[in-house]
Amino acid sequence: MSQAARPVPEGAGGTLGGRRALAMWGTGVSVYFVAVIFRTSLGVAGLDAADRFDVGASALSTFSILQLLVYAGMQIPVGLLVDRLGTKKVLAMGAVLFTLGQLGFALSPSYGMALASRALLGCGDAMTFISVLRLGTRWFPARRGPLIAQLAGLVGMAGNLVSTLLIARLLHGIGWTAAFAGSALAGVVVLTLVLLFLKDHPEGHEPAPVPHRGTAYVRRQIAASWREPGTRLGLWVHFTTQFPAMVFLLLWGLPFLVEAQGLSRATAGELLTLVVLSNMAVGLVYGQIIARHHGARLPLALGTVGATSLLWAATLAHPAEHAPMWLLIVLCTVLGACGPASMIGFDFARPANPPERQGTASGITNMGGFIASMTTLFAVGVLLDATGGNYTVAFSCVFVLQALGVSQILRLRGRAVRRERERLVASRVETVHVPA
Repeated sequence: MSQAARPVPEGAGGTLGGRRALAMWGTGVSVYFVAVIFRTSLGVAGLDAADRFDVGASALSTFSILQLLVYAGMQIPVGLLVDRLGTKKVLAMGAVLFTLGQLGFALSPSYGMALASRALLGCGDAMTFISVLRLGTRWFPARRGPLIAQLAGLVGMAGNLVSTLLIARLLHGIGWTAAFAGSALAGVVVLTLVLLFLKDHPEGHEPAPVPHRGTAYVRRQIAASWREPGTRLGLWVHFTTQFPAMVFLLLWGLPFLVEAQGLSRATAGELLTLVVLSNMAVGLVYGQIIARHHGARLPLALGTVGATSLLWAATLAHPAEHAPMWLLIVLCTVLGACGPASMIGFDFARPANPPERQGTASGITNMGGFIASMTTLFAVGVLLDATGGNYTVAFSCVFVLQALGVSQILRLRGRAVRRERERLVASRVETVHVPA
């Protein structure tokens, strides 16, 4: 292992973790919290947006598709930026962009300008989560990695909860422009916190300098990360687990519950809230399980995919005109496990790559779920328009992407696990021979 790749001993230059680490991590994760509020605010405003801009299902889905397209496309560049510039600068840039995007969305007089605003928001949003993951690896011991990652996801879902509760009420209380423009102030607050207080790493834990040599360096970083089976497995785990809940919360859940299941907006909003609350609870459980039993990663991920597929099939195939409320409640509860399960992807990519490639590897992994979500959002919109609003046909595309993802997970799991064991053995041998 090179000097740049060797982890800093936990005792060097001070102890990792503690109150200061929590303060730094909390500052960074607050940016992600606000980014998720802005990202998911369209989920509770989908029907309003259709009326405001006079668009159909396909055009409505384009809002979220474009936002996720920008997000997914930015993941590798953002990973490289985090590796090169550090967390503080990237988070600050992200906060500026997503705040401008949210404000632009509030003031957009036309569909085209609204699309451009969502793209800008997606660009800023893309800079947040990878930065928070990097911040966690710099301020906390490696053994805390799975739990810290799950907690970051939990905070993100808290942002989703704010969207489903607060933004929805503001939207119907004070109107479109005031609700979205007022929420943009949260972006200004977190940007100020980052600029004033955030530090990339504790004293004594500065990363070893890594030479950056233009496009050749970028290609080497990406190629080296991609060659690791753990990175590719992480991408496919993220791809397969995240998108069912993302699509449901980001855009199509509320229309499905109102138009296909005959629920009121208030009841549908409560079910969306249940998805978020379930996500937060499951995230804590998954983080603790994985931290104590590393071998539980794949069973948890595949179990979540299986349960999600089963509940969607039962809901869509129910013989009555509307699925019973108990089934919708179970579906939403199980959908809550998708977010925590997607975080398992990073637990495969992280140990497969040295510190100087963590941002790049996380970016590759994080592309997975958002590519799947973008594909599904588009497919659902097109199928709804083609079938005259048949949600059973439209949501059947979920099973296609799940089957693709599971096939890739099963193909890569053996190679990734063997490679991880080899790295662990090599690390132990090297630790024995490194002088104290």
